[in-house]
Amino acid sequence: MKAVTWQGKRDVRVQDVPDPRIEEPTDAIVEVTSTAICGSDLHLYEVLGPFMAPGDVLGHEPMGIVRETGNAVPDLIPGDRVVVPFNIACGQCYYCSQQLYTQCERTRAPGQDKGASLFGYTKLYGQVPGGQAELLRVPQAHFGPVKVPEAGPDERFLFLSDVLPTAWQAVEYADVPEGGSCVVLGLGPIGQLTARIARYRGAGTVLGVDLVDERLEMAQRHGVDTLDLRTVKDVGAAVRERTDGRGADSVIDAVGMEAHGAPVSTVVQQLATLLPDRLAEKAFTTAGIDRMSALYTAIDAVRRGGTVSLSGVYGGMADPMPMMTLFDKQIQLRMGQANVRAWTDDILPLLTGDDDPLGVDDLVTHHVPLDEASDAYAMFQAKRDGAVKVVLQP
Repeated sequence: MKAVTWQGKRDVRVQDVPDPRIEEPTDAIVEVTSTAICGSDLHLYEVLGPFMAPGDVLGHEPMGIVRETGNAVPDLIPGDRVVVPFNIACGQCYYCSQQLYTQCERTRAPGQDKGASLFGYTKLYGQVPGGQAELLRVPQAHFGPVKVPEAGPDERFLFLSDVLPTAWQAVEYADVPEGGSCVVLGLGPIGQLTARIARYRGAGTVLGVDLVDERLEMAQRHGVDTLDLRTVKDVGAAVRERTDGRGADSVIDAVGMEAHGAPVSTVVQQLATLLPDRLAEKAFTTAGIDRMSALYTAIDAVRRGGTVSLSGVYGGMADPMPMMTLFDKQIQLRMGQANVRAWTDDILPLLTGDDDPLGVDDLVTHHVPLDEASDAYAMFQAKRDGAVKVVLQP
């Protein structure tokens, strides 16, 4: 089969790799019909290479048709249309019983002291072949895959794999009061849906912050007020001007370590990628630092007693935190990878009607054949050609 493989920094290629097969009774094989490039994939493309190996299959936002199942997968049959969550969870262990599926005890990579395995995402998270491929082996298929209706385009349901649950959890964690104010930092795919979900769930004012024209315009189409970082230099002050001088009730950081600016941190990250892999791994896992401009902005822009919700990925282990400000302002801080299956039952009914309350039909900007994945990665990383969300089609 064809698959998108990691070969080095800024080097992904479509190659022929062996077809997956059933290895455990709880496996399924899915023929992938659509699979998206995520902002987190760009971390592998740019920064996290020391945790990758040439030939690793990328991708963690797939959907498709079930072609085969193991004998311990009672609820799926060949022909079922499914979305595959990016995290792999058993549904039965202690953490799964708490709906903390990202912490599944049974799928953690041995010796890594990390959370549950993820598709296509480094040896820290199991080095499980990802979904940017023609076929995908799905472990724990008795629990993970979400069956969706046969009718409707893929992109109506595709984002149940990651983007929608991540955005939904970000809003849940933000604890926006009914009619309250919410700021979303970063209007990439996660930020776009986060802002729309915040409005859908009752926020009175939603303010999105970015510096890319296409992203700002897309947010505005969905009733989101915007701040353009190219013209607004002090986001916190601008937010306070719109919130009676207090700051927002909730701020959601949908940027993470891809934040613009922070030149010192950027240089440190880039230098670390030039080290031999063993030394680079040590640097990232013990002394790595992030570009934290967005987080600092969130802490500044939130009101006293407000909530900061982090959905953007951070990977540093030695990040300096403004603890005095966090404590003095009584800020509540919540974060973490999305526990996808905790939210899919709430979201799926919103995708099955004729209307589109979350605006998922207006997110994809590029449909690209799988064979052109290398160019698509380069375009998405450079934010060229108005790229907001790229979907690959095998």
